[in-house]
Amino acid sequence: MSQQISVPGATAVGIKCKDGVVLGNDRRATWGYTVTNKTTQKLFKITDNIGMAAYGLIGDFQFVSRVLKAQAALYELEANDKISTKSIAKMVSNMLYSRKMAPLYTNLIIAGVDKEGPKVYTLDALGSLIPEEFGATGTGMLLSMGILEADYKPDMSIEDGVKLVEKAIRNSIKRDAMSGNGIDLLIITKDGSEEKRIEIKELGE
Repeated sequence: MSQQISVPGATAVGIKCKDGVVLGNDRRATWGYTVTNKTTQKLFKITDNIGMAAYGLIGDFQFVSRVLKAQAALYELEANDKISTKSIAKMVSNMLYSRKMAPLYTNLIIAGVDKEGPKVYTLDALGSLIPEEFGATGTGMLLSMGILEADYKPDMSIEDGVKLVEKAIRNSIKRDAMSGNGIDLLIITKDGSEEKRIEIKELGE
């Protein structure tokens, strides 16, 4: 008998602004109808200028984040230069595609700022690599995308981008039972990155 895989929920969002990128994700981990953890990290800083937001099996995207951090550090040592956002995105795309017969159960958003400016890429479990102005994934994706479609502007500032990502995730959490318990943000500009945590206390959380 085959084992049914229960994939935890998420509301992962990434947007490109005129002066940087903003990534966000919630903190709830679920297994079926049970909340198993309320402080789960689903947002990862790969380098000082590149981040990753994830949805899927927690062990799978933790594995991907560890590999990417190690590969980025090796690249910097060998090339004496920082790896680009596009290179990291292609690296994870190749990794996921190479596992297509035994896939890693994860969808990702890779975003960062380098010499070519702000970049955002979305990836599915088989490594499809798509450049985006904004993207969302997870069980709260459809709820987030409506807000992003309505409010996103290509020339928006990083400050407005932070407000939009928070708004999209906060409103998704209200309707998606598999997302919740707070919001993690990663704000990246050419000068580096900043992490923020937003506590959400409602519905007994």
